Amino acid sequence: MYQLTISSEIQTRCPEYRGAAVFAEVTNSAYNEGLWQEIATFTQELRAHDTTDSIKCQPVIAATREAYKRCGKDPSRYRPSAEALRRRLLRGLELYQIDTLVDLINLVSLRTGHSIGGFDADKIQGTSLELGIGRADEPFEGIGRGVLNIEGLPVYRDQAGGIGTPTSDNERTKMDLGTRHILAIVNGYNGEEGLKEAAEMILELLVKYASATGGTIQYFQ
Repeated sequence: MYQLTISSEIQTRCPEYRGAAVFAEVTNSAYNEGLWQEIATFTQELRAHDTTDSIKCQPVIAATREAYKRCGKDPSRYRPSAEALRRRLLRGLELYQIDTLVDLINLVSLRTGHSIGGFDADKIQGTSLELGIGRADEPFEGIGRGVLNIEGLPVYRDQAGGIGTPTSDNERTKMDLGTRHILAIVNGYNGEEGLKEAAEMILELLVKYASATGGTIQYFQ
């Protein structure tokens, strides 16, 4: 596993933060029908019970939005991924279909409200990751978003730079059909509540839909 650390600036501004890292050997696929049946079921439930106004009140999403403000980012301009995914579904749009690993992470994020980083572990440089705050003009290419202004966003960095924020992960370490080792990081800006359940859900779905072996969960703060 990786050495995961929290910078002093995050500890000061977001003292409630707790994280969970899920690591496993996997087999990715372009599409999984069973997984998409689960996504369809969740979509129906969300549209029946929630509105675009109520999303912000979901405890984990609300805590992540508050963390953005503390770090210096407007959460209405750069939305946490879990909020953005729910808003998309509630606008009547369908979830993007990418590949099984990405779709699986999106489902857990939708269900729990946690913004979750999903990385190809073999593309990460070095053996340590630190959660800090994005700096002005720090280079970061968001997946499908081009250059992203991450100043004021919480960001995980490896030896080469930023790899993931709660808004978007980096093209450099993104998962694809060739991914054999996944590292997923659950960001608990509301503390430990729901963190264990989210991490275990990821591992369960990886076993179910991506033939995961050697799965481990590492909690950190």
